[in-house]
Amino acid sequence: MALSNDSEAPISEFLLICFPNYQTWQHWLSLPLSLLFLLAMGANATLLITIRLEASLHEPMYYLLSLLSLLDIVLCLTVIPKVLAIFWFDNKSIGFSSCFLQMFVMNSFLTMESCTFMVMAYDRYVAICKPLQYPTVITDQFVVRAAIFIISRNALISLPVPILSARLKYCAQNIIKNCICTNLSVSRLSCDDITLNKLYQLVAGWTLLGSDLILIVLSYSFIFRVVLRIKAEGAVAKALSTCGSHFILILFFSTVLLVLVITNLARERIPPDIPILLNILHHLIPPALNPIVYGVRTREIKQGIQNLLRRL
Repeated sequence: MALSNDSEAPISEFLLICFPNYQTWQHWLSLPLSLLFLLAMGANATLLITIRLEASLHEPMYYLLSLLSLLDIVLCLTVIPKVLAIFWFDNKSIGFSSCFLQMFVMNSFLTMESCTFMVMAYDRYVAICKPLQYPTVITDQFVVRAAIFIISRNALISLPVPILSARLKYCAQNIIKNCICTNLSVSRLSCDDITLNKLYQLVAGWTLLGSDLILIVLSYSFIFRVVLRIKAEGAVAKALSTCGSHFILILFFSTVLLVLVITNLARERIPPDIPILLNILHHLIPPALNPIVYGVRTREIKQGIQNLLRRL
């Protein structure tokens, strides 16, 4: 039961109310979300197993792709099972610590994905713009150092977001009008001033995502400049094909994120359930599409999956 507005007792759990204005959506959305969740889990698991078993895929580029798949799996498992539990079993309650753990994983792993895209863009930059230096620059040691940087940078900078929210005094309502524990959805329930929470998330988010986006744009601007100078017949198409899948995923990731940001900024002009739905889809559709795009467009991965199926 939700606490009354006059209650001063500290709360121990929150209630997640998905689509407060259109709760009948839950029944219609449960089936497609379940199918997308199974697709995301199956596709990423298949990709990880293929890269692990296929010796020809034991290269830095595919190790980075494995890291992206692992991040996608963790993000899906952090968000979607709880959403489906709400839809199917009306299990709306979430513990105080569980809520802030989910908040940390969502914030940190989202920026980890962005950072992974940035490292993958650098990988393609070296491969196309400095091909002779590629074997000595992009090595297994480079991937290990890049993974450590991706995890440590984004985890450390994202950690204050749930800490700041957890330190607030929650003495009024415990009903979160969202399917997941986002920072603003939770902190709005506090009796305290949340200006610092808003400011830190804004600065940290735009610093991490903005810096990654700038470096990605720079990498691809150098790539396109080099590609346009290539005179050999068919060389342009071959060069672009090596980074086509990566560029498609970055474009889709950035577009969905931009739409999500715009809808949140225009929250007062659109139904509040639309940003909630887009937030769920942002944690589900990219993880489902990432391995499929690479599997369809990359000959080596396609061949590896075929070899894996023959072994079954």
